Amino acid sequence: MVTTLPATAVLGAGSMGGAVLAGLLGPDVVVEGGIRVTNRTEAKAGPLRQQGVTSLATETDPGANAAAVEGARLVLIGVKPHMVVDLLAEIAPALEPDAVVVSLAAGVTTATMEAALPASVAVVRSMPNTPSHVGLGVTGLSAGSRSSDDDLALALARRLFEVVGGVVVVPESQIDALSTISGSGPAYVYLLVEALQEAAVGLGFTPAQAATMVQGTFRGASELLAASDLTPAEEAPAELRRRVTSPGGTTERAVAVLEQGGLADLFGRAAQAALARNREIAEGR
Repeated sequence: MVTTLPATAVLGAGSMGGAVLAGLLGPDVVVEGGIRVTNRTEAKAGPLRQQGVTSLATETDPGANAAAVEGARLVLIGVKPHMVVDLLAEIAPALEPDAVVVSLAAGVTTATMEAALPASVAVVRSMPNTPSHVGLGVTGLSAGSRSSDDDLALALARRLFEVVGGVVVVPESQIDALSTISGSGPAYVYLLVEALQEAAVGLGFTPAQAATMVQGTFRGASELLAASDLTPAEEAPAELRRRVTSPGGTTERAVAVLEQGGLADLFGRAAQAALARNREIAEGR
């Protein structure tokens, strides 16, 4: 299915902005009016021109950001959080009246963005995760006060991030909690992979053999879960686990050890710790 988007500007195509840009350049995406991208240096801007986008460098063109947003309906802000407000003030006079500004910056609230922009411009806060780089990301979206869960602004933002994976729309009060699950989640998975690889090495396998077994198992299990037609979907992981766990067998005993060790509680406490730290950072601590 082809995704169609209006003219889009990406201001700051760093790690995550670059991931979204790669999604926009996919074969099943049509951006009517083209893609405009800005980066600080010509070294970063130059190679992007070969990919068919209008790419500008602020070091050689001080008006690059304003030029990029002229005529753009979607504007993705990909600069570091401390740079967001100044960038919004810079582009505010050049924005289209019905533009939708979407920020990738952690910790910058929609109220802060709205205060720096014309009253007609809608803002959306996003929280994507690193699997977006391979088109398998999960992005949380929260609408500002000038848009709602069912209006065009949020619909455009949803379509933008669906080019790099799935989307979950939440109230802004939940965006930090979301970041502790999908944002930090890849690190939790990698930690589990590391631990199981160490267990395999402890059983006498080489590190290379352990990596093949464990990483292949994680990928296969994830793909099997994604392909499952079990309903309701939220119960699919438990059902697939039961199908592997024969009564009285080896898997049952191993799972019992994990449950006795308080694995579920451990994940809950980890998520709460991440959320507490998120709030500390927001308070400048």
